[in-house]
Amino acid sequence: MGEVESVGILEKKQSRRTFIKGVIATGASVSSANYLFRGTSLLGAATVQTSTERLMTLNVNGQQRRVDVLPNETLAMTLRYKLNLTGTKLGCDRAECGACTVLINGVNHYACSILTHQVRDRAVVTVEGLENPDTGELSLVQQAVMDEGGFQCAFCAPGFIMSMTALIDRNPNPTREQAALALSGNLCRCADYEKILNCAMRAGELARSV
Repeated sequence: MGEVESVGILEKKQSRRTFIKGVIATGASVSSANYLFRGTSLLGAATVQTSTERLMTLNVNGQQRRVDVLPNETLAMTLRYKLNLTGTKLGCDRAECGACTVLINGVNHYACSILTHQVRDRAVVTVEGLENPDTGELSLVQQAVMDEGGFQCAFCAPGFIMSMTALIDRNPNPTREQAALALSGNLCRCADYEKILNCAMRAGELARSV
């Protein structure tokens, strides 16, 4: 097998996720060095340009997670590629589809459109953080989705579940119209909206029965 053919095979085996993790890891290594040697002449002008503190502690799913964050890094990228919380999906990556929705201090936000540095001292919850950490019991919304089978491909499910959680937390008795409005920031590529709304109604029922 020729050298060109070998390179081609290796390139095909490299997944998009592996490639992105490698790029971020490379940036993180550089930023770590800048952090360690900041204030010295070793890095010269580069140190001045990277004066924003990179090493920070995030409150994610009730845990304190120490992570190295680039200045222009989005929360979605940090969650997926540095904290390995891959339930937060990357769809459009421009705040349109809602697949990356997480809760920040109880409010649903697009993780692709907020910088990680903006969530300092704020509580972030991803879909992985909804179940009971001690018993593994599903949250009310997760159980409602299981009961109603509201998704087909389920790529959009984590985002919908997070928006639905925010809705039920503030209004456990929504009308179907209120639920549709609350979930309008999330898109389903399978267009299974009626079943998704059934899940929201079921979640409300479970919340009111607690």
